[in-house]
Amino acid sequence: MNPILSRTCAAFAGLMLFSSLPATGQNLGGDDLLSKILIDREDWQLVAEGFGFTDGACADAEGNFYFFDLGKGSAIQKVSPDGKISDFIKDAPKCSGLKFGPDGRLYACTQGPKKQLIAMEVPSGKITVLADNAQPNDLVVSHRGYAYYTDTGKGQVIIVDSKGSVRVGASGINAPNGITLSPDQNTLAVSEYRGTNVWTFRVSPDGSLDSGTRAMTLRTPLSKADSGGDGSTTDSEGRFYVTSHLGIQVFDSTGRIGGIIAKPTSKGCVSVAFAGAGHEYLYACASDKIFRRKTKAKGALFFQTPAASALKN
Repeated sequence: MNPILSRTCAAFAGLMLFSSLPATGQNLGGDDLLSKILIDREDWQLVAEGFGFTDGACADAEGNFYFFDLGKGSAIQKVSPDGKISDFIKDAPKCSGLKFGPDGRLYACTQGPKKQLIAMEVPSGKITVLADNAQPNDLVVSHRGYAYYTDTGKGQVIIVDSKGSVRVGASGINAPNGITLSPDQNTLAVSEYRGTNVWTFRVSPDGSLDSGTRAMTLRTPLSKADSGGDGSTTDSEGRFYVTSHLGIQVFDSTGRIGGIIAKPTSKGCVSVAFAGAGHEYLYACASDKIFRRKTKAKGALFFQTPAASALKN
């Protein structure tokens, strides 16, 4: 058989086998990337349940995990490394994206009562509106204090600085959704929800984006033309994790796909973040539940902020 055809068939066969492995993961084409991440006999563990629709996965420097229940929640919730869950900021706006910034504030994409990009002081929850009349979906905040959010409807990435100056950073993306940064903060990655690409952009010192390219290709189910590329995160080795219809697709730092980590349940999994002790646990917002699994990897992008002592309380 032609060697290229043989490799293609092997990758396709691996993808077909994936559906029969609901709690583990599947390497594609014999790549060993997932073996460098997943731990034998370690599976997804249920952290909390009984929610409406969980989203906004994020972590702080101490390994606490945060999320929002868009279905029926009214507070940003916190899960400590030992698994205790509590309200972190009560009476918060509905948040579809959450990230801590280098200034110690918690940045959020809000979906109600207004659609805005905001920054909240912790632990008080005092809100500063950075972008009003916006359509933010998900976000990431750089070490230099630039917030980047995806405007899914307009196909854009929007850049907002700490003073609220707003500009378009990139456009022409097919329903951009998840967004993350490489560990060195020099590359921004954006997933397509209705397409099959993960775009990467070079980040300049002034926060602007250039050299956009379709750097990674998301796998799709046989029954769908789109990937459902959603929330994203990065580990300390520069690997990218993107939630999708099929599961959490993992790419190495060069953009090569190495495998798909199965979703915790058959329901959608829309956002992930590394948190817990040593940031070695991959947490997942999976519909009405929160899960985590221990890995060999460690998360990137955690800030040692001036508010670190407040986050411990």
